[in-house]
Amino acid sequence: MAISDTTEISQLTFEQALGALEEIVQQLESGNVPLDQSIALYERGEALRKHCQKRLDDAQARIERIVTDGAGAAAGTAPFDSDG
Repeated sequence: MAISDTTEISQLTFEQALGALEEIVQQLESGNVPLDQSIALYERGEALRKHCQKRLDDAQARIERIVTDGAGAAAGTAPFDSDG
């Protein structure tokens, strides 16, 4: 499924955003894109990259908050607390 250039980035899943970013890289690497369009693609690509990084950071924080029992086995999860 191709993602429209007007699709709101914040609504994309990680996989959709990564796919859209890969498409942009391919277009820019082709060298067949006019300068103004290249700049717009680059800007959207940067926004997609930031979105992907945020999703990865959020996932990492959730994983790090998995609670273990005395034997080291996963016993549940706790809300992420940046103070903690």
